[in-house]
Amino acid sequence: MTVAKDMGRVAVLMGGASAERDISLLSGQGVLEALRSVGVDAHAFDPAQGDLAALRRDGVARCFIALHGRFGEDGTVQGALELLGIPYTGSGVMASAMAMDKVMTKRLWLAEGLPTPQSVVLDASDSSPAGTAALRAAAASVPAQLGLPLIVKPPREGSSLGVTKVTTADALQAAVVLSARYDAHVLCEEFISGEEVTCAVLGEGATAQALPVVRIQAPEGAYDYQNKYFTDAVSYHCPSGLPAAEEAEIARLVLAAYRSLGCRGWSRADLMLRASDRKPFLLEMNTSPGMTSHSLVPMAARAAGIGYADLCLRILAFASLDNHKGAGGQRP
Repeated sequence: MTVAKDMGRVAVLMGGASAERDISLLSGQGVLEALRSVGVDAHAFDPAQGDLAALRRDGVARCFIALHGRFGEDGTVQGALELLGIPYTGSGVMASAMAMDKVMTKRLWLAEGLPTPQSVVLDASDSSPAGTAALRAAAASVPAQLGLPLIVKPPREGSSLGVTKVTTADALQAAVVLSARYDAHVLCEEFISGEEVTCAVLGEGATAQALPVVRIQAPEGAYDYQNKYFTDAVSYHCPSGLPAAEEAEIARLVLAAYRSLGCRGWSRADLMLRASDRKPFLLEMNTSPGMTSHSLVPMAARAAGIGYADLCLRILAFASLDNHKGAGGQRP
């Protein structure tokens, strides 16, 4: 049984400098209020407005990372907390960095024999006229490799920012330009026609457990930034309503994907369930998932009998460091 008073002084990291700042603030406020409601000495901390070194000066015993995207979910904050010796929630430096980069994640999953859509990566780092011309030429060849429709996305963003479903060759260039605003690379991915599902995991290693699968139905399949956070147009099904065998296979696959990346504490994997043969395909692993009122991990936890505050407390209890294992949270 996790005891709130044993957590010490806790900083809930929220906001940050990524494109997902607004969502992070919503997540962080929810976590902060939940932890306080069960007696945790929790305080808000925005890394974009304060020096992380202040955490150590203020006697923070552990951090709940409610940051999303770059500079929060990509291993950078995790590395800083490692140097400060302050245990933190979620995955460590390497797992966070790997999972944040969808290209690297897909390479690892393919090496492990885990199913993920075929893809082509375009270099968008050169913004000169010659570089732009090369990007356009490379993009023009993608439909022949992946077919249409296809998905274009920045590999190191979340919350569906910069993501486009391309149905015609004429629309591809605009999608690539949009994605390139967010990243120096553009990930073009085979479109899997079917149902979108997500599955969260709590724990570490062999003891990690998958939460119930959430099945997502978005208007016209548009599970985008606006529909994710600011409308009630999306239908969520948890229990998923899927056959037990399908849900079990999704959970098995997600646990394998989670362990292959070396994730710990908690994460959420997004998948597509192909309509033609019901085969699941891994899309990405979120190592600092949303905790807003629309978020999917709290929804799955409720289906497993875990309330929001209890979920936050459990995640906080998993806080640790890549190094100094067994140090009881003491700083080096």
